Amino acid sequence: MTRHTRQLHLNAFLMNTGHHEASWRLPESNPYAHVELDHYIRLARTAERGTFDSLFLADGPQLWSNLAQRPAGALEPLTLLTALATATEHIGLIATASTSYNSPYNLARKFASLDIISGGRAGWNIVTTAGAEAARNFGLEHEPAHAERYARAAEFLDVALKLWDSWEDDAIVADKAAGVWGDDAKIHPPQHQGTYFSVAGALNVPRSPQGYPLLVQAGSSEDGKAFAARYAEAVFTAQQTLGDAQEFYKDLKSRTAAAGRDPEHIKVLPGIVPVLGSTEAEARANERLLEDNIVYTHGVDRLERLLQLPPNTLELDAPLPADLPPEDSIEGAKSRYTLVVELARRDRLTVRQLIGRLGGGRGHLTFAGTPEQVADAIETWFTQGAADGFNIMPAVLPSGLDAFVDHVVPILRTRGLLRTEYGPRTTLRERYGLPRPANQYTRPTTQSAQPALV
Repeated sequence: MTRHTRQLHLNAFLMNTGHHEASWRLPESNPYAHVELDHYIRLARTAERGTFDSLFLADGPQLWSNLAQRPAGALEPLTLLTALATATEHIGLIATASTSYNSPYNLARKFASLDIISGGRAGWNIVTTAGAEAARNFGLEHEPAHAERYARAAEFLDVALKLWDSWEDDAIVADKAAGVWGDDAKIHPPQHQGTYFSVAGALNVPRSPQGYPLLVQAGSSEDGKAFAARYAEAVFTAQQTLGDAQEFYKDLKSRTAAAGRDPEHIKVLPGIVPVLGSTEAEARANERLLEDNIVYTHGVDRLERLLQLPPNTLELDAPLPADLPPEDSIEGAKSRYTLVVELARRDRLTVRQLIGRLGGGRGHLTFAGTPEQVADAIETWFTQGAADGFNIMPAVLPSGLDAFVDHVVPILRTRGLLRTEYGPRTTLRERYGLPRPANQYTRPTTQSAQPALV
């Protein structure tokens, strides 16, 4: 059996009762799990038992969907991850936070605090937040244009990097005999004046173990890929076919090199929704059980919002309309819009069939099969230039994560694709094979010092 020199990066994407919209209706599911700390502690420890690199919590500054559809609302992720930091030892802790509806100073402080509390395990999934619902929660009548959101995000991150570097690593002297606690000469206020932000003072938290958190990005539009090539160290992406994933992977690595960065310092992690069974027939039956519990009226409403169609436009047993808006006119989630439309056109799906396909992963690859078949799919994408790892998105939680760790992880380990143990305690950056960034205000002391990310 082939032994691999590269190893997978696995991230557990945790979403209340599971990624499938009907997961909460199963007898085993707890419909209140989304606000119960013990539920997330159990999931985090399961992922750590599977030697995952990290876990991830999505978030948005609005109430998602409607209360009839599925468990709605979520605990604030940085607060929840701080609690999980005390219940775990090794696994990375990644939270989504919006550059559209936060300020750089407060958010930089929160992530630095999480990184310190967790011993260097924090990660930030950087999003720009589409949708008028979120905009209206912050006093705006309309969402900012797509290009403007990314321009703001770039300046936001530039300011955050300055803030995380505003303390040199050795700014704390702690000289009791001399009565000197710190060296003010090693504090560097950003004094930033830009288009979107004005930030004068240094951060009020010392530089954290990682320097700054692992930087993650999830947009696959042209603006999103340009942003990722400049800043991202891991990318969560949705791809439906091996060919599409290979094209995305090659394109993003090329863009990263063109931006003057090492392509090995950006990890591409497509999402996969594994539905497992001891046989293929059992896996298909488990998938059908979930699809049978979809409430299709909810799916139609959600699809019409994504496609920016008037209510009551779509017919369940008809294909998508031929005259959909072009992607260029979409100011929301451009890449997800394109993925969904291409999926429907390519596989000639009715609206009902499309909703069924989207019910598990909202456009991410759903794969029903035996543990061996799921491991084969993961290995193929990993070895054929389509992925550096995967965003594992169990359809049902906690059982789906239990099944993956108990039955797929051992196969990946046997094939040499996944570590068998964590080894010495290290930071999330080290787990992803990334250097600790040098402080942009500090002169490198050795030739091996890494430049700051710019």
